[in-house]
Amino acid sequence: MASDLLSIGLSGARAARTGLDVTAHNIANAGTDGYVRRSISLAEVSGSAVVGRAQDISLSGVRLSSIVRNADLFRQAEVRRTGADAARAGAEVRGLENIAAAVEQSRVYPAMVDFEGALQRLASDPTDASLRSGVIEAARTLTGTFNIASEGLDGVADGLQFEANAGVTQVNTLAGELARVNLRLARASDASSDQSTLLDQRDNLLEQISKFGTVSTSFAVDGQVTVRMGNSTGPMLVGNGTSNPLTMAIASDDTISFTLDSTPLTLPGGSLSGQALSLDKLATVRAGLDGLADSVIATVNAAQGAGAALDGSAGSAMFSGSGAGGIALAFTNGALIATAPAGSPASSRNPGNLDALRTALATSDPSGALDALIFDVSSTVSSRRVTQGALDTIAGNARVALEAQAGVDLDTEAVNLVRYQQAFQASGKAMQVAGTIFDTLLGLK
Repeated sequence: MASDLLSIGLSGARAARTGLDVTAHNIANAGTDGYVRRSISLAEVSGSAVVGRAQDISLSGVRLSSIVRNADLFRQAEVRRTGADAARAGAEVRGLENIAAAVEQSRVYPAMVDFEGALQRLASDPTDASLRSGVIEAARTLTGTFNIASEGLDGVADGLQFEANAGVTQVNTLAGELARVNLRLARASDASSDQSTLLDQRDNLLEQISKFGTVSTSFAVDGQVTVRMGNSTGPMLVGNGTSNPLTMAIASDDTISFTLDSTPLTLPGGSLSGQALSLDKLATVRAGLDGLADSVIATVNAAQGAGAALDGSAGSAMFSGSGAGGIALAFTNGALIATAPAGSPASSRNPGNLDALRTALATSDPSGALDALIFDVSSTVSSRRVTQGALDTIAGNARVALEAQAGVDLDTEAVNLVRYQQAFQASGKAMQVAGTIFDTLLGLK
């Protein structure tokens, strides 16, 4: 009996010591990113009696069954899914804000209004040199603001493409590391401390990848994971101990597309998706801005060609180039503005051709079109911000739910320290009693 008591006490002390070690490990890693709380799983040790009745049981104490990671695959998947949605919304909003700023801060809309206003003032006295100079300066400002807006959009496109390319590089790096973790998991012992650490690394890598693009996962019995991007039928990123390369291509309109293992990839979530959506919107805005610049060029130059300059010569084109980035002022001499109808004598005060130009501009309404373009971008930013706020809240709630289940609660760990300390002391007392019994039986006391 005493030998049984001694072994029982020893097994209890070992179990309590392991509990103390695991609790201390939890406390030490309370702030470690991606760490999942550990707990111990104990099992009773018992067997048939050696002597006595067959139904007698010989109690032999306790043994450590496993080190348990308090992970929840569903909650982890929710964190990845909602985090990908929030990352997409955040990246898209940042890109749209930069697009809106590039157009608004160029002040192309006020410049267009000022140009039309300068033409209206010139109509009051078509031969006035200062009014003609005012039109030239307004035209110069207009071309400059179109150029600035185009350059601003170029800068936004470059920034988004750089971020997306860096994201692709990061995904490939993380995928390669995840493939190595898979290989190590295949060799790790079940429920070992090394396996638990590897599983933490696996889950942390999955969460990081999901911030760049939506992932679909399937897990093997040994903890290895197969990762597909986009959805459950998408191309494979990680599997069988290897990773496949993710690549990015840039189209002529600055939009981007992705390919995984030579298969076209559509990403519903993640920052890469948000950057791609922003570049799609940028291409639309650029096309609209270029179209407006071309409309102004065509309208003004057509009117110029149908009129006569101040010296009676045929009117010439006021603007050259094409698109917002290429529009330029073709002449700087105000006398070349064709305010009079073709064939009019020099110094004609007839504003017929100028009126025709103003009517043509009123019909095409570039100011209204610019205002609509800016409003479209601004309203898109506003609506996406609302969506971003909702998705951030959902992602935050998913994170809180996971932390409540898998995170380290220092109050709980403090209770466990006391509990395992008392269990260790009690097991030691049991061994001490066993020793006293032995001494008594041997007549030493």
